[in-house]
Amino acid sequence: MENQNVYEKPVTLKNILKFAIPTIAMTVFMSFYTMVDGLFVSNLIGTNALSAINLTAPIIQLVTAISTMLATGGSAVIMKKMGKQKVKEAKEDFTFLILVNVIVGFIMCGLGYILMEDIFAGMNLSFDVAGYCIEYLSCYLLFTVPILLMNNFTLYMIASEKATLSLICSVTGGILNMVLDYVFITKFNMGISGAALATGLGYSVTAVVGLFVFSQKKNLLHFKKPVFRFKVLISAATNGCSEMATALVTGIITMMFNWTMLHYVGEDGVAAVTIIMYVLMFASSLYTGYSYGVAPMISFYYGEQNHDKLKKLVTISLKVIGVISLLTVAASFILTKPLVSVFARPDNPVYDLAVTGNKICTIALFFIGFNIFASGMFTALSNGIVSAILAFSRSFVFMLITMIILPIFLGINGIWLATPAAELMALALSMSMFAKYRKKYQY
Repeated sequence: MENQNVYEKPVTLKNILKFAIPTIAMTVFMSFYTMVDGLFVSNLIGTNALSAINLTAPIIQLVTAISTMLATGGSAVIMKKMGKQKVKEAKEDFTFLILVNVIVGFIMCGLGYILMEDIFAGMNLSFDVAGYCIEYLSCYLLFTVPILLMNNFTLYMIASEKATLSLICSVTGGILNMVLDYVFITKFNMGISGAALATGLGYSVTAVVGLFVFSQKKNLLHFKKPVFRFKVLISAATNGCSEMATALVTGIITMMFNWTMLHYVGEDGVAAVTIIMYVLMFASSLYTGYSYGVAPMISFYYGEQNHDKLKKLVTISLKVIGVISLLTVAASFILTKPLVSVFARPDNPVYDLAVTGNKICTIALFFIGFNIFASGMFTALSNGIVSAILAFSRSFVFMLITMIILPIFLGINGIWLATPAAELMALALSMSMFAKYRKKYQY
């Protein structure tokens, strides 16, 4: 009954933020994992190793894409059933989807080891950078299953009214990652594999805690004898396909950025892209965290057909996203040089590239938040098709167009402008979908 009271509270900014702030802080810390690796690697090993982390990112995103799909889509399906008071069925589905993720983890881990050498061999990298790529990924893949469980337990803790616990796990994992990065790289001389090991162990904190938490029957969601329902698997996959598409095409676009930079600038350009992606990822984590936080509320209100609460929640959310957008743009402009200097010294050629690129890419922060929320909202409303259209268009179609056309006319600046231009195009599509489905969902 305690959990029901949470969803039955009035929809006010205060109550929404109580629900969402822990998830915002959590996603910020989750984005911090990769940034910490980049910080230690760039300063203690070098910018070539930093480039390697970016070059491995598409493979890592591919490995986790299916899990992301099942986690986000599954959460929407399960919380909708909770709203309809189908509690027993929701718990069975929850356990079933977790088992599916474990199986997927083992399969993707094996494929990663089989294919990675061939992938890097086709990139025409220097011997040092290619070596760093294989060394980092070989260690990272050992933690595939814990990382996939972390993806799932993070969202299910939020849905189960344990967002604060999820935040604690993320903070603990982040601190552990930082400490182990220093110990493994400087004390044990493990190089870039030490960074991967530190990240994997940091991620594992949420996985271990989640196994313990969801084994306890007192929780809203807990493990129960699973029931195989093919329809549930399809629904989870359909609802979460936008998030999978985002993960997949983000990897593809990252590869395009890398290839384009290798063509125009060389490996210094890849390092500069890596730094800018850290900044954008950190800012985007605020929007993603907010969307994750309110998604269970959207699904629950939709399930019980409470249109008044749903409408108020969406209206307040758009205002919150707007405020966050203005703050992140201002902060990114003001702090560009200090942020870049953390990863590269001013006498390093990477520094000037990254400073210029970040100032241009920051424009995208005006639009990213609304696009992330729009996609997440339609996922929570169990409309995976619209969510997928928004996510795929934003992350792939529009980025592909801008990445091909703008550099031809503007050179390196065209590469930096590709992200703001694509996000602006995506915003127009998000607004049109938002208006089209307003009457259907009555938000």
